[in-house]
Amino acid sequence: MESISIDDKDAIHRASKIIKSGGLIVYPTDTLYGLGVDSKNESAINKINQIKNRKTPISVIGWSIDVITNWTNISSHDLLMANNILTESNTVILPVKDNIVHASILGANQTLGIRMPKYRFPIELCNNLGFPITTTSVNKTGDSPLNDPELIIDQFGSKIDLIIDAGILPTSSGSTIYKFNNSKFEIIRS
Repeated sequence: MESISIDDKDAIHRASKIIKSGGLIVYPTDTLYGLGVDSKNESAINKINQIKNRKTPISVIGWSIDVITNWTNISSHDLLMANNILTESNTVILPVKDNIVHASILGANQTLGIRMPKYRFPIELCNNLGFPITTTSVNKTGDSPLNDPELIIDQFGSKIDLIIDAGILPTSSGSTIYKFNNSKFEIIRS
């Protein structure tokens, strides 16, 4: 397990290299530290499921509205509403086209949770990679998310390839999650 400061000029390069090789990183967002892998790599996704002790859909980072627009299967009017929600550091569950991510992280009816954090690191990382990475809190299902890199290393260090250290993040329960359903956006977690 390697740790690198978010301020290190090689942080994006190191994280990209590990993700491309099927590795798992921990990285900061505007709400929590996230577990990140290539969202099309089934064996990397399985590493997250083992850490979290669950097997459910996993959200991904969308790094621009244009990219997210290309992923989705909704009308331009509905997409405009989704974009407004996304720009406020929320997660939106939307129907997406085939082959955007591995099927194991999709929800019912070909849906995907998408976040566009107001935090430069995950946006720059995905922009550099050219594909989405997963974003889910660092914890076992049912436990509180960990926002202290030292606690993350103590609990999960042997299962993580790289942690991007931005110090202790403020306590947060994560992003608000909206689900698109019948041209409406319903809050399913606030």
